[in-house]
Amino acid sequence: MVRGFHRVPAHTNRYGRYAGGPDPLAPPVPVQEALEAIGRDVMSGTSAERAMREYLRRGTRDQLGLDDLARRVRERRADLMRRHRLDGTLEEVRKLLDRAVLEERKHLVRDVDLDDDARSFAEMRLENLPPSTAAAVNDLSDYEWQSPSARSDYERIRELLGRELLDQRFAGMKNALEGATDADRQAIRDMLGDLNDLLEKRRLGEDTDEDFDEFMRKHGAQFPEDPQNLDELLDTLAERSAAASRMLNSMTPEQREELMGLAAQAFGSPELMQSLSRLDDNLRSLRPGQDWSGSASFSGDEPTGLGEATGLMQELSDLDALSDQLGQSYPGARMDDIDVDALARLVGDDAAISARALRDLEQQLKDTGMLQRSSDGALRLTPRAMRQLGRALLREISTRQSGRTGRRETRHAGAAGDRTGSTREWAFGDTEAWDIPRTVSNAVLRTVADGGDASAGVRLDTRDVEVVETEERTQAAVALLVDTSFSMSMGGRWVPMKRTALALHHLITSRFRGDTLQLIAFARHAEVMDIEKLTALDAAWDKGTNLHHALLLAQRHFRRNPTAQPVLLIVTDGEPTSHLEPDGRVHFDYPPDPRTVAVTVRELDTVQRLGAQTTFFRLGDDPGLARFIDALARRAGGHVVAPELDDLGRAVVESYLGSRHTGRGKPEDFGEMLRGRSWW
Repeated sequence: MVRGFHRVPAHTNRYGRYAGGPDPLAPPVPVQEALEAIGRDVMSGTSAERAMREYLRRGTRDQLGLDDLARRVRERRADLMRRHRLDGTLEEVRKLLDRAVLEERKHLVRDVDLDDDARSFAEMRLENLPPSTAAAVNDLSDYEWQSPSARSDYERIRELLGRELLDQRFAGMKNALEGATDADRQAIRDMLGDLNDLLEKRRLGEDTDEDFDEFMRKHGAQFPEDPQNLDELLDTLAERSAAASRMLNSMTPEQREELMGLAAQAFGSPELMQSLSRLDDNLRSLRPGQDWSGSASFSGDEPTGLGEATGLMQELSDLDALSDQLGQSYPGARMDDIDVDALARLVGDDAAISARALRDLEQQLKDTGMLQRSSDGALRLTPRAMRQLGRALLREISTRQSGRTGRRETRHAGAAGDRTGSTREWAFGDTEAWDIPRTVSNAVLRTVADGGDASAGVRLDTRDVEVVETEERTQAAVALLVDTSFSMSMGGRWVPMKRTALALHHLITSRFRGDTLQLIAFARHAEVMDIEKLTALDAAWDKGTNLHHALLLAQRHFRRNPTAQPVLLIVTDGEPTSHLEPDGRVHFDYPPDPRTVAVTVRELDTVQRLGAQTTFFRLGDDPGLARFIDALARRAGGHVVAPELDDLGRAVVESYLGSRHTGRGKPEDFGEMLRGRSWW
């Protein structure tokens, strides 16, 4: 049986210009980079809303920011005004008039058949033309031209004026009416009459959809924008007419006077200008919100005609609107407000790509749950965003740890721990359980490798033994006390303190969920804070460093977790200068009052009796502070760490990890982990 072949249709591909929408080749939106930058600003006291706006203003590593785009818009606007001037039509009319007069004079001299009196009268009229171009054109409106070329140039003046005046109100009319016939010009007059009738009906509230449909049936070919209703038509006409008004306002008084004087000669009759004035009045009445009174200052050398100058005024208006959109400084501003198509048309495709990327970035931050509005309407970082920031900070800390010299990997395996899934070779002193399958397999392989017969049995050797690795899982109650007095902000320690708290919070909530962490901020008072509130906390001028109150809150946390190992971590840059009185009032004094020191030391002793492993993280180089903190640490049986600011997060995390792994507070137990840098 012969089977027939099925013809597979040929596939054809067409290539063309990218038509917009999501760019399949665009790089991924840098959400993580943006989140980390916004997080840094939030920790320094900036609101999430402002932090996001500032990031969008700065842009990304690969995309222009809003400030860069706004600068390019301003440069484009300045370039237009620096290159152009508005008297192009007047200049062209002057050239045509001068050429017509010159040709007429030449013809009068050469024409021997012309009556001498007629020649003399004509030469006298030409000799005594007024210096004003408009006045000269009007003065020659009834002149009998003898030269055909001169007559043609004068008629071109009238034709040019009509086309330019129409091009002011209807973009493209100048070119469309080039070489127009009398029938074409009559069609324009009919359209203007019907249009004004329709607009006046709208002013009286008497227009209907049928009126608009009838108008478009008769004159729709003259409106390439294809408006679908009268409002769309009104918007298009009013925008153009308002631009024409601003263009006239931008002319000098002399230029305006000349243009108004010439307008009566458009198409050889004042009828066109009368219809256009009527149209302008109707549009002003129906669209008063348009900018009818603005102006601009042009200083260039490139002459532009009336229609082109009106287009320039529209372009300037669009650029001004883009500046406002890119500035995002008005209430309720959103990236969606930016007219990306206008940006591409006026500034360039690369600017539009950057704006679209920034818009997508803002949307991604909201869609992925990184930012959301709270009940008070403020934009805030979500718990998911805090986890992402914490993960990034831990990754940074891990990089710093792995780059330290003299570091060796240490792993604690305890009999009471959880299995990690790994095994290792037995070493003297190990008490972990044997991994029997791996141990027997090692013995078999060794026996065969030595030439023996494993089927007859194997004899174990210490080299064969592998033990099961476990990870100790002691529960800890951790209290991180962070100094939020104003000196922390003044000394540039505000953001490192918050980053440290965030990194520790993420480590405990993601890796050691059995541990409990309490964040306690202390300034004039102490307060238990969640991580979102702490990271958003702004620095305030509030005298006092109330470590006494913070220790009381830490004790309460430890007592609520009696079976957990207490771990006390204190980050501060100053001595205690305030304490709580028995009645709850705060006592402040500087230098520290002996009573403040005494009650603080008393609560530190209480913490020690609870068995807390205590570490002080001293920020700053004040010798007096160093002596005081050292004395507190000795009394509490704790340690003192004096890290650089960029090492604070690593110091706190490693101290926490060390307290979990050792189960004891002796610094030498953690020394191997810290080899290569002085900590204590």
